[in-house]
Amino acid sequence: MTDTHSNEPGQSSFRCNRRGFIKGMGLGAMAISLECAAPRKVQAEEIREVKAGETLPVSLQVNGRSYRLLVEPRWTLLFVLREKLGMTGSKEGCSRGECGACTVLIDGVPRYACLTLAVEAQGSAIETVEGVMHGEDLGPVQEAFLQEDALQCGYCTPGQIVAAEGLLRADPNPDDQAIRRGMSGNLCRCGAYDHIARAVKVAAKRRSS
Repeated sequence: MTDTHSNEPGQSSFRCNRRGFIKGMGLGAMAISLECAAPRKVQAEEIREVKAGETLPVSLQVNGRSYRLLVEPRWTLLFVLREKLGMTGSKEGCSRGECGACTVLIDGVPRYACLTLAVEAQGSAIETVEGVMHGEDLGPVQEAFLQEDALQCGYCTPGQIVAAEGLLRADPNPDDQAIRRGMSGNLCRCGAYDHIARAVKVAAKRRSS
């Protein structure tokens, strides 16, 4: 099927059939797709593959201090804290985010350091159990744990204290249900849960006074 315009002065002749129309549309779409693909190609070329064992520079803010070091992309925050920075308060328990012994605060929120890569933590404020002390003095949560005997073997205690600190920052006066929910990510093999719950209540009163 053709469409013919008159070839009068001042007008141009135009002839188009179905095949020509589809062919023209196909070429136009191809040109658009090539134009859109160009920026993505440039971005792909900027991605650099990191080889196994290669280290990258990172800057970590831990307990109010800045640390700059070289880390492998696969290293967890827990590994870097313990093995590279010497902060052994955070414990390695299950290494799969179940026990909570490695709990730290990242921007005030409790997080498992064993499931957080060190490179992920750049630009965030990291606090370990060492950071909740007041100089050489224990913080209110630590004092409450001692007062209420909220520990037995003590291995889970650093993570419990940090989790309680994060809970009380978010909710300064939690009820029993809020305490159980806030501390549920931290396990105690010794079963000192009642003492831990009481310690959190005492710590809440100490922080508010």
